[in-house]
Amino acid sequence: MKILLHSDKMKQIEKSGVGRAIKHQMKALELNNVDYTLDINDDYDIIHINTIFPESYLIGKKAKKMGKKVIFHAHSTEEDFRNSFLFSNQFAPAFKVWLKTVYSSADLVLTPTPYSKKLLENYNLGKPIIDISNGIELEFFKKDIEAGKKFRKDFGFSENDKIIISVGLYIERKGILDFVEMAKRLKDYKFVWFGYTNLNTVPLKIKEAVETKLDNLYFPGYVSSDVLKGAYSGSDLFWFATHEETEGIVLLEALAMKIPTLIRDIPIYEDWLEDGKNIYKANGMIEFEEKIRDIVEKKLPDLTSEGYKVAEERDIKKIGKQLKQIYEDVLNGKYD
Repeated sequence: MKILLHSDKMKQIEKSGVGRAIKHQMKALELNNVDYTLDINDDYDIIHINTIFPESYLIGKKAKKMGKKVIFHAHSTEEDFRNSFLFSNQFAPAFKVWLKTVYSSADLVLTPTPYSKKLLENYNLGKPIIDISNGIELEFFKKDIEAGKKFRKDFGFSENDKIIISVGLYIERKGILDFVEMAKRLKDYKFVWFGYTNLNTVPLKIKEAVETKLDNLYFPGYVSSDVLKGAYSGSDLFWFATHEETEGIVLLEALAMKIPTLIRDIPIYEDWLEDGKNIYKANGMIEFEEKIRDIVEKKLPDLTSEGYKVAEERDIKKIGKQLKQIYEDVLNGKYD
């Protein structure tokens, strides 16, 4: 059994969640001794496609004509396309039509969570859908005290500074407007947003937010995994104010790194993240501000050990084992 892991426009997507998911798949298969290739000219049994560009769709159609099994990984939904780039809301209905065309051309559709599976089931794709986490590389994302100290030193922060971080593209859906507004309110804390998006592709209000000049607000852009690991290790809170996700790989990273974590209380996290048990949740700026202060000042219990268990369940080696079983089932005609 040989798998072709295929994605188009890798240079454009490598710094996105989809780009990270693809690297996770490669690692997951390696850990489970599953033979795979990235070369479309190699021989293979199943093509596992992560992108939804027209060329991705056409490659899937061609593979089917060759008698290969086709899996599309549904990282995108209409719901998480909204409030992202310029004109995304206007194009969202057409985007959904395209998603339905692409995903329904597969033999099987994979998607990261039961929540995104539920959304896709309402698309009436007529194809089986399986939810499987993008996974987290626990061997890499381990709390590193020295890396945390280096992060503070490199960014000019003192030992006593209280640091709140977030990670994501510069898009409204990720909660960047709330992040900037909170930096204005809590001037005694440092706010650092990691990630990057070309500001020519986002609405004016996002551009203005990113260009906000505050002494406690930082936008260092896209950084390496090692730098990010130091930030997770050396900060006081990971605040993930996203409005919509199919999973949120950076959230899994934060949980694995055992950094106190606060998220927006949205439907995707209802069934596997519980407020006050393995994470903290809030909605609205007043509640967020209160929770941020209470977590940073250690007025609330430390939930990081319980949060780690959530990441542990999604260890990349376990995900690879699940993928291997799915591939075998596809080849054996289980989903025909």
